[in-house]
Amino acid sequence: MEDPETSPAAAAAAAPAKPKEGWWETVRFLLYVFLGALILRTFVVAPFSIPSGSMLPNLMIGDYLFIAKWPYGYSRHSLPFGIARFDGRVPAGLPDRGDVVVFRYPGPQDEDYVKRVIGLPGDRIEVRDGIVILNGAPLARRRIADFAMEISPNSPCRGAAEAVRSVTGQDGRRLCLYPRYRETLPDGRSYDIIDQIGDGLGDQYAATIVPEGQLFVMGDNRDDSMDSRFDRSQHGVGLLPVENVLGEALINFWSTDGSAEWTKPWTWFSAARWSRFGGTY
Repeated sequence: MEDPETSPAAAAAAAPAKPKEGWWETVRFLLYVFLGALILRTFVVAPFSIPSGSMLPNLMIGDYLFIAKWPYGYSRHSLPFGIARFDGRVPAGLPDRGDVVVFRYPGPQDEDYVKRVIGLPGDRIEVRDGIVILNGAPLARRRIADFAMEISPNSPCRGAAEAVRSVTGQDGRRLCLYPRYRETLPDGRSYDIIDQIGDGLGDQYAATIVPEGQLFVMGDNRDDSMDSRFDRSQHGVGLLPVENVLGEALINFWSTDGSAEWTKPWTWFSAARWSRFGGTY
């Protein structure tokens, strides 16, 4: 005969009840998630959206990137909420020529910019008739097929009328054609740029030695980029302190043409530029 004191029912009744999960467990879980996201964003990768056409044809308005935070070390600009007060980078790191970097604007505006590194400390940079001259040698450049950009709400056709043409494609889409070139650095690294016909404001830049701890950066859209060719009194970047670099452009994880409406979820997908997903730089 079964002993009532040792029966399964009695054992279940005698077992202490498990405490119900309280509000503190939920709060603690959310804190862990927040801290994990903060650590990931500070030290590994962070999102960045492209605000202008200065990096056409490689980056478009409406592109969303992940930037890698680790390649060049960390500076006070890497850490959130302005809590850091040290100079330089830890560990010390320097981009390579040709890297596309996101950086904190070196001025009073609390804004992040994206440009391509052209000159490193000690380099002699000059721009003559639109051609970049690096350490006395012009960067090789060859004309390639026009860049055909679909005109959309966030990507209008802009530029000199004699250089930029608006046409209708075979599928009826309106396209903006930009003159495109392939530029090559001395180490063989190459990338596409846009350069319109004519003497633009940035087509002449007097020879300058890049000081220690600074970089010379340019937009790939050479006639529509306020970069190191323009000082900060002209609303340009000027020579960029290395410590202002936040990270290197890693991968494109989303892109939209600007036609989406928050109140119409189906437009989130129709506005997506699917062909740009996964692009690297």
